Amino acid sequence: MRFTKILSYPMAIVLTAAGTAWEARADMALTSKELLGKALFFDTGLSTPPGQACADCHGPDVGWTGPDQDINLHGGVYEGAVKTRFGNRKPPSAAYASFSPIFHRDETGNFVGGNFWDGRATGEKLGTPVADQAQGPFLNPLEQNNSSPLDVCQKVVASNFAGQITGVSYSDLFTHSFGPGSLDCNNPLDTYDRIALAIAAYEASSEVSSFSSKYDAYLKGRTTLTKQERKGLALFEGKAKCSNCHTTKGLGHGRSLPLLTDFTYENIGVPKNSENPFYNMPAEYNPKGITWLDIGLGGFLANRPDFSQYADANKGKQKVPTLRNVDKRPSLVHLKAYMHNAAFKSLKEVVHFYNTRDMLSGCDENSQPKPGINCWPAPEVATNVNRTEMGDLNLSDEDEDAIVAFLRTLSDGFQPTGHDSD
Repeated sequence: MRFTKILSYPMAIVLTAAGTAWEARADMALTSKELLGKALFFDTGLSTPPGQACADCHGPDVGWTGPDQDINLHGGVYEGAVKTRFGNRKPPSAAYASFSPIFHRDETGNFVGGNFWDGRATGEKLGTPVADQAQGPFLNPLEQNNSSPLDVCQKVVASNFAGQITGVSYSDLFTHSFGPGSLDCNNPLDTYDRIALAIAAYEASSEVSSFSSKYDAYLKGRTTLTKQERKGLALFEGKAKCSNCHTTKGLGHGRSLPLLTDFTYENIGVPKNSENPFYNMPAEYNPKGITWLDIGLGGFLANRPDFSQYADANKGKQKVPTLRNVDKRPSLVHLKAYMHNAAFKSLKEVVHFYNTRDMLSGCDENSQPKPGINCWPAPEVATNVNRTEMGDLNLSDEDEDAIVAFLRTLSDGFQPTGHDSD
């Protein structure tokens, strides 16, 4: 699927040049740097071959993650600019990614922060993980497939996409955001950094990370939750232990509203997704073929001399995602996929897995396996599985439904119309 909805998606700012002075419309919601980042985010001409934008894997209508329900139904991993090339994980949400701290090991010994499921966009280069992450897909042969930062820079210079949708050229946007001469392909590494910083600014903007869910309105006293939603919140913060990682406490950053993640890493025992197309990628990209295991954080740590001693203890761990927008979708019938490998296809299935993972037998032990009913498949990575906060929660079916109801209050774009009734 190629994302083509930029023209129908609201552009919140148009800058106009009057001599050397810049004037912004009265309804301006994005800064010039954020607008530059938005244009770069939706520009399909910045891949090799042209045709893939960041938004192809991070669609706004589904909470800035994978928008194609046909893909989500199966492997959940998106095709790159070169057809038949696939990455190895489901796209994480770009929303609220800007709040992740620089990757580090905290005082308890846990790794915190970074972007990507395995934390490898640490933020150590550009000062923020979201900017480090923005540089990854452009040069990844399985994604946008550019050969170098110079290649990306030259594509930006040649593109008229920004002008078509805003009336302002990339050159002018760079000048207004970073200064004269900042779109400079004679210094492509510096310009490539600015490209990433602009995308990071957009992802941090109120258009992407808007804190506009029903739950936010509830916390601000602007609406009420239904009886079922209140029950789900109580379970989320209590018996179900969800908030142990998906915290409902404000984490600073100048905000009191919660981010629904603590930015740590966990192996919750998710089974393999046998439909992941990465298993069938050529040996050039996946030398292990069908035997490949996604060891997540442990794999990244193994390649860092300063952290390699902790690799084994972190095999199988993936970043705890924000639950904001976890159910955001254009309609109730639109299918989303969940977990780093898209193994689960509904929030009910996710909650049921958390609840019963250790209560049901393994599917390989069952002559008539029915996952989620009489068994669960084995974890993809059997080491370091969290056995203390999930797996045997003793929740009823009604409890599970209540938690799902609460999770559905986390979608941005809620418009209060008065107090909700039970």
